[in-house]
Amino acid sequence: MKVSKKIRVLVVDDSLFLRELIARGIAADNGIEVVATARDAYEARDKIVDFEPDVMTLDVEMPKMNGIEFLRRLMPQYPIPVVVVSSVSENVFEALDAGAVDFVTKINEGMSINREAFINELIIKIKIASTAKVGHFKRHIINERSTNGPNLRNSNKIIAIGASTGGTEAILEVLKDFSRDMPPVVITQHMPPVFTKMYADRLNNLCHMEVKEAENLDAVIPGRVLIAPGNKHMRLIKRGNNYFVECVNGEKVNGHCPSVDVLFNSVAEVAGSKAVGVILTGMGSDGAQGLLKMKQKGAKTIGQDEQSSVVYGMPRVAYEIGAVDKRAALKNISGLIYSAL
Repeated sequence: MKVSKKIRVLVVDDSLFLRELIARGIAADNGIEVVATARDAYEARDKIVDFEPDVMTLDVEMPKMNGIEFLRRLMPQYPIPVVVVSSVSENVFEALDAGAVDFVTKINEGMSINREAFINELIIKIKIASTAKVGHFKRHIINERSTNGPNLRNSNKIIAIGASTGGTEAILEVLKDFSRDMPPVVITQHMPPVFTKMYADRLNNLCHMEVKEAENLDAVIPGRVLIAPGNKHMRLIKRGNNYFVECVNGEKVNGHCPSVDVLFNSVAEVAGSKAVGVILTGMGSDGAQGLLKMKQKGAKTIGQDEQSSVVYGMPRVAYEIGAVDKRAALKNISGLIYSAL
């Protein structure tokens, strides 16, 4: 019987308690081997050279050099999949911007009740990260598109986007090219509560459109982007001639809440051929069936290609079941959306 190669992991954290907790916890998984631990960025740099790990878990707040600065220096020279371990903070988005694949929320030493869940989530993220492509970086230069063309506010279209691992930066790459007069955009990005609000606020500061974490019965209007809140499914609904979003608690769908399929299925039913559906980088299959339903209802559909995806899971499944009209590199997706309006 073929024996699968274990994922070699370097654990970096200035807390001895967390280093040992993480190292012991993830090493209990048969698919993971902890090859070394480090207490700061300088020690981690040496351990990377000595042990050549497949994945690194990285604390953000460390002495001497914080994790974000370490990532910025490390990734151009030694691209390695990194899962950030961070407190609830906007620092996670800086870390993702610097090249990290994903993040988990750090627990406090006294939170013994949540240790098992923390370790289980970290194991899952490490396994996903081990399949990720890293080393290519995004430039966040906002390009104002000309508004001398057709009035996009009157195009009567709705853009629906779904993403998971690698999606935070991929979504920004798409949205930064959108002008203020774009049709409304609804987005489901797999992300826990609290962080979705931080993420929306970050995008709002970097994009021309208004971006906000969706609240129940928020109006879906031109010039606005609504991000599904963590732990709630977001659906598109219609009242009279106007569109709104419904944000509700619910069981996980395809392992996620919010679920991309829940959003896409609602867009298919409510907007039909007036919609444009986009599926970006992410592990698993969430969104594939919903995108297929959108296509069957007459919507234009776009999928990110393998070369530009951090994890080519969700867009791959969507493409294989025939849900994708056009497949493209991330840098070309905003242009395809414009063409579909």
